[in-house]
Amino acid sequence: MQPEPTGALPALRPRCVLCYTMRVNAQYGWDAEVAIMPAKIKIGSQEHLELFCRSFIDTHDPYDIEKIEWPELDRDTHGRLAALPFWNEAVSTEGNVALKVQALVPLISDPLLREAIALQGFEEGRHSALLGKMTSHYGIEVPPFVRDPLSDAEWDFIRTGYGECFDSFFAFGLFSLAGESGFFPPALLRLFEPIIQEEARHILFFVNWIAYRRVRHPLFQRPHDLWQTTLALALQVWARIQTARGAQTDDFLLQSTESVKLDITFRGFLERCLQENDRRLRLYDQRLLRPRLVPGIAGAILKVSGGRRGAATPVATQQ
Repeated sequence: MQPEPTGALPALRPRCVLCYTMRVNAQYGWDAEVAIMPAKIKIGSQEHLELFCRSFIDTHDPYDIEKIEWPELDRDTHGRLAALPFWNEAVSTEGNVALKVQALVPLISDPLLREAIALQGFEEGRHSALLGKMTSHYGIEVPPFVRDPLSDAEWDFIRTGYGECFDSFFAFGLFSLAGESGFFPPALLRLFEPIIQEEARHILFFVNWIAYRRVRHPLFQRPHDLWQTTLALALQVWARIQTARGAQTDDFLLQSTESVKLDITFRGFLERCLQENDRRLRLYDQRLLRPRLVPGIAGAILKVSGGRRGAATPVATQQ
């Protein structure tokens, strides 16, 4: 049984991202993105597997992108939409994420888990297709899709999952603020709402899969699991530090925040991200694990800067 996490996450020292992530892993368990479960359900059990797979499958939204009726845009709105610099990267990223998720499917022996991961791969591909149809409909030019080289399917899935844990947290807040600002018309925002909510489902599924996988592995394999998750987390933390320092990046979420001008402080933005993260994940079974690391870092920044953290992340005990 792992101890219940208490207190704030350790202070971030950018010069030693790997050491930081290992410290978080050591303090909070094998995976720093995993909170502890609030109900009496054993992590790694058949009940846990059925809960996070069934919750994911049963909340699938079967919308058909072929039936989307794209709203008419006035000249100013169309100009703002077309001028955004990230469409190529957005289509490419979603397409490559879909390929990486789908590559893991043949390696999964459990039929229920395989069905859930295949469904995620389908949803990621649908995201890419929806963005492709939108850019085509509105005459936004994007270069032909280029596939990233695939390496180890499980490693690619883990790195992709942690990347989504980071990006989704900030995308939740950005999407909410973009809607309030009037940058996009409500009709267009409604079309993209299912994508944003699916990202919440994806990260929820991912952190539960990581925890299930760790427990199911034999003891001799757990040091490798610790190293693998630590390295994946460290790479994502380091990438965001480089982004914050102004390094060259093709991160389309960063490009989104720079392009959509919002009248809000950095502290206000973090508070909104926390609120939206809690609101979107609150819809699902409270026995499921929630991502912890990114909301924890945001909450620690708010605490240090004198702000107050928004709604709390569910915390519980692991058996």
